[in-house]
Amino acid sequence: MYGIALDLGTSGFRAQLIDLEAKEVLKTAITMRHPLPGGNVMDHLDFAIQVGADLAHEIILDTVSKIFDELGVDTTLIKRIAVCGNPIQLSLFQNIEIRDLAYAGENKQKKLGVENVSRDARVFPANELFEGIVDLPNCTLIVPPAIKHEIGADALAMMIKTDFMDMKVPSMVTDYGTNAEMAIKVGDKIITGSAAAGPAIEGQGMSCGMLASPGAISDVNVEGDYWRVTILDGLMAERKGHLIDPVTGVIKEPSEIVAKGVTGTGAIAALSLAIETGIITKIPEIPNGKLVLGDRIEITEKDIEEAGKAIGAIRAAQLTLLLESGTKYEDLENMYMAGATGAYVNADKARKLGSCPNFAHNIVQFGNTSVALARDLVMDESKLDEVIEIAKKIKADHLMMATSDTFSNIYVCELSYWTQGMPIDMYNQMLGMYKLPPLPETFVNPGIEKRVAKDIDEVGKEGLKIVSDLGIIIEEEAPKCILCHKCEEECPEDAIIMIERDGELFANYNSERCLGTSCRRCVSICPVSAIHYKTISIKK
Repeated sequence: MYGIALDLGTSGFRAQLIDLEAKEVLKTAITMRHPLPGGNVMDHLDFAIQVGADLAHEIILDTVSKIFDELGVDTTLIKRIAVCGNPIQLSLFQNIEIRDLAYAGENKQKKLGVENVSRDARVFPANELFEGIVDLPNCTLIVPPAIKHEIGADALAMMIKTDFMDMKVPSMVTDYGTNAEMAIKVGDKIITGSAAAGPAIEGQGMSCGMLASPGAISDVNVEGDYWRVTILDGLMAERKGHLIDPVTGVIKEPSEIVAKGVTGTGAIAALSLAIETGIITKIPEIPNGKLVLGDRIEITEKDIEEAGKAIGAIRAAQLTLLLESGTKYEDLENMYMAGATGAYVNADKARKLGSCPNFAHNIVQFGNTSVALARDLVMDESKLDEVIEIAKKIKADHLMMATSDTFSNIYVCELSYWTQGMPIDMYNQMLGMYKLPPLPETFVNPGIEKRVAKDIDEVGKEGLKIVSDLGIIIEEEAPKCILCHKCEEECPEDAIIMIERDGELFANYNSERCLGTSCRRCVSICPVSAIHYKTISIKK
C-alpha cells in the first residue's frame, strides 16, 4: 500500500509517493506553477469569489489528478493522502467556505453569514472529494487543523518542523514564498502574520525567472573578476555552474550543467553581490540595464523592482511583528527560514538585502516544512492527534498586515528604496516621521546553520518528476467577438486565444499562465466587450 504527501503551495504543488510498509519516499512530483489564474494567494481567492469557488475547486482537483498520473501508481493501492497548505488553498481544495477569508470586517462576515467557519482537522474517505475524477476506494484523506481561520496547516508546519516551538527566547520563523507566512514567539506568546510578497520571491514574475527546479540558478558567488553560479541538478541538489562576467555576459568557464533560468534565491544573491561589488550604486539602476547570469539569462531593472517589492514586503512584515510584540530588534535571538527560498538562499546575502533580519543572532535554514508535515501524517496517521494537541496549545494572535498602519508605513519606505533609489538615511528619516524606530544595526557574525541541502530533503529513489504543462484551459463564450485578436496581443503571459468551434466563438485561457482577475487586460482592450471573464468553465 502507498501514501501521498501533498503540499498545495501558492506558487505550485508538491507531492511525494510513499511506500507505507518500508516507510520511504519513492518519488516526488512538482508543478512549475499554481493551476489557478493569478500570481499570489489573493489572486486565487479573488478568482474563486468572482468567477466561482466550484470552478476553482475543479481546477485544483484536476491538477492533483495529473500529479497522481505522474506518480504512476495504481490508485486502488493508495491508503492515505495527507494535505498541507494555507487556509485559502485547503478551503478551495475541499470546496468549503472561503468568504470569511476574503472579507476581514466582522460586520461584513456577519452579513454574509460566514462567522466562525470551522477549519478543524478532517479525516474522511478520499472518494468523497475525488469521486468522478480519481478512483480512490481504499484511501483516507487527512487534512491538518488550522489554528485560526487565518493560520493554516502550512504555518503550523513551519512551527512544528523547526525548533521554533521549543524556544524560550525571542524567535521568528518565516516560510518564504509568494505568500510569506511568519510568526514571532516571545515567551509563551505567539503572533502570526503573512506578507503577500508576490511571485518574484520564488523566481516567478521576472523575465528569466523560474521556481526552484532543475536548471535554476540558486546562488551566485564572486571568483576574482567573475561570478560563479550555482545550478540545481535533476535531484534538486546544488552544483557548481559556469563562471561569467555579469556585465558583459562573457562566459570564462562553461560547466557541464546548463542553466535554464534564475530562481528567487539566485536573484537575491546576484542583487546582493552587485551592490557589494559596486556594479549597482543606486537601486534599481544597472550598467547596460541588466545583469547577465548565463546564456539568455538576465536580470533587468524591472526584475530588481519586482524582487525588491517582495523583499520589502517581507522585511516590513517582519519588523511589524517585532514592533507589535514589543520586542526590541536587538533582542531577536533566532530566525528560522523555511520553504524553497529558506533552503537555497545564501542567508548572509539575504541579511544584506533585508529578506532575512540582519539583527538576528542565529539563523537556521530549513526546506519545505509543509510537505514534511504531510509526509509525517502519511507515514503515521496517529501523529495527527499530536498535531491537533499542538494546535490547541498555540495561543496565537494574528496580525492582519492589510489593516496595520505600522506595516503600511514601513512598506512605503521599502517601495521608495527599491523602486526610486531612496538612500537608507532618508528611509530612516521617513520612519522617524511615522514615529517608528530606524532600521536596526547589523548583528556581526551571527550563527548560520543550514539543516538541509535542498528544498525537499528526500525526493525518493525514483527521483523528481515535473508536471510542466498542466494543460487546463478555461473557456468563455464570446458571441460578440470580431476576431480582432487585440486581447491576444495585450495579454502579458500569452494566456488567451480566441477560437471558433462549430460556428461559435470562444475565449480560451490557459489557467496556469493567466494572471486572473487582478489583470483583466484582455477584457479592457476588447473594443466590443465580447469577453467579461465571469462565466467560465473548464474546457473538456
